[in-house]
Amino acid sequence: MQFNSEQRLDDGTLEREFTLGEIHGILWTPGSASAPTPLILLGHPGGLQKMHPRLAARARHTVADGFAAATIELPGSGDRPRSAVTDQARADLRRALQAGEPVTDEIVERLILPLIEQAVPEWRAALDALLALPEIGGPVGYSGGVIALGLRLAVVEPRICAARLFAGSFVPRSMFGEARQVTIPLQVLLQWDDEGNDRQLALDLFDAFGSKEKALHANMGGHTGVPASEADEGSRFFARHLK
Repeated sequence: MQFNSEQRLDDGTLEREFTLGEIHGILWTPGSASAPTPLILLGHPGGLQKMHPRLAARARHTVADGFAAATIELPGSGDRPRSAVTDQARADLRRALQAGEPVTDEIVERLILPLIEQAVPEWRAALDALLALPEIGGPVGYSGGVIALGLRLAVVEPRICAARLFAGSFVPRSMFGEARQVTIPLQVLLQWDDEGNDRQLALDLFDAFGSKEKALHANMGGHTGVPASEADEGSRFFARHLK
């Protein structure tokens, strides 16, 4: 891990951009801490530069709660090489949605599975590097989307002990078996009127999760209409499980 830039935000949060190999990431930490800080990984749909204002707002809230926050660029996003297979799957998805046709399992698998297979090892490598920093300690949480990425990480990464997943993206039905292996505490956010998400699939996925402690927060509104109060709900959730 190599830090390339840093800035002190107006609330005291230290924001540092880093690279891990060829992967770009951002780390936010409290201005001062007397002990290593628990870490929350911030999931997102890709495009760190475009997503930066929203990610920074989430990170500031996370740091104010006493955690560090970090994220990395997804495969095929930002300046990373594009995938012809994924681009074709994304075009097929848009075509189906615009035509009002069902999104087939085959399209979803072509879109999501290659992304997950590449991204999960990268997130785990980033976690290795982040936890090696003296200012970062466990436990670790995951918050955000892509929900299939959070699902896979919850199964294979034992250092993640709680997750808050955003049900705003498609999940291959072939991953529902993995959902039954998830046992960590979960909160799942679902926007009831999300125009680009399959509501019933999200409900079925929530039902499939094997966690004994899981909660579904369903709110009216579209994809970007998550109520501000959900930030406080997330704070209480991670405070219970990471402190």
